[in-house]
Amino acid sequence: MAEREFVLAPKTVTVTVALEPVYNALDSLMALTYGEKYSGLDEWVYRTIASLSPERKHTNRILCDGLEGALVPPIGRTWPDFPSYIDYLASEDPALLRNRALAEICDVPELKPDDERLLADLGSYLQFIEDIYRRKHAEKQHDYIFDPAFYTEVHALLNDLPAMQRLIVSHLRDMWRNVLEPEWRRIEPILKEAVAAFQQFDYSGMTVYEAIRAVTGRDMRGYWEEDLNKAEHLIFIPSVHTGPYITKFGSGSTIVPLIFGARLPEGARVVSPALSRSELLVRLSALADDTRLRILELLAEHDELCAQDIITLLDLSQSAASRHLRQLTATGYLIERRQEVAKCYSLNRERVNDTFRALKRFLTPG
Repeated sequence: MAEREFVLAPKTVTVTVALEPVYNALDSLMALTYGEKYSGLDEWVYRTIASLSPERKHTNRILCDGLEGALVPPIGRTWPDFPSYIDYLASEDPALLRNRALAEICDVPELKPDDERLLADLGSYLQFIEDIYRRKHAEKQHDYIFDPAFYTEVHALLNDLPAMQRLIVSHLRDMWRNVLEPEWRRIEPILKEAVAAFQQFDYSGMTVYEAIRAVTGRDMRGYWEEDLNKAEHLIFIPSVHTGPYITKFGSGSTIVPLIFGARLPEGARVVSPALSRSELLVRLSALADDTRLRILELLAEHDELCAQDIITLLDLSQSAASRHLRQLTATGYLIERRQEVAKCYSLNRERVNDTFRALKRFLTPG
């Protein structure tokens, strides 16, 4: 009698598509800190960055880069709007906010420090942060610059809980009233249309990567594997500001919130000119750059090239190549794969053809 073979069935996840105004606001604040390193975000991000005072930019970076974990909501809790969440942060025990900030920076498999040592010793803290910084930037093939003065300021706040909480609450209230609230009034109807469109579909029985592809249109295998492989519930949150990129909030939980660019899903029973324009702008902005067009032209001539080949052939800096390749990959025009430590790219011709079809549909009356 032949021996039976048992194959473990792929784990399925539950899926929610929701407005989540708190995550949306936090993602917009993050974009204002990291936007200068990324191309392809919504124009509001770049206009707002240019309008912010140096003091506001610096404080926003302190919160979004140095104290990010303190800003992120506890997994599983929701608030009806961003001001309600700021009130919660104002009433929360500041020690819990600091603990969440430390948990975020310390969630590195190879680096498990003693939190008390990091708080007590500035040198240990700076060395730990620099080790994380160097490793993450090497993985993403970014130019490496570490700012010890910035993280010295963050360390001082981690050791002064009242000052840390005051800074978080005062900055978030200022940014909401003067920057985010008017923009939220503009984009909220668009985001509600996106949520309603995706809620028409049934995602039951899907694996984590099937669900991500169904909602975002992206193949995320190879990204955030540790968190995604243990995910049981995915919360998809559409954003107008994030462009072609996908953002994950939090780590170590079975509930994973993911921000994705607001769009209309294929087969949706609604028509939204605003959403169609938003998605087209993301796709076309990736093409509206000479360097990115040269990259696409180069890959049209070769089956595959690694990042260093592209850097050499087009005489690009590593940071410029990384920025352009990241946007083209996120928009779907390039297929990325790892070859040992290198990243290699090929042209996704179907995505190019689909962009032509999408533009034709948008410009065809009726």
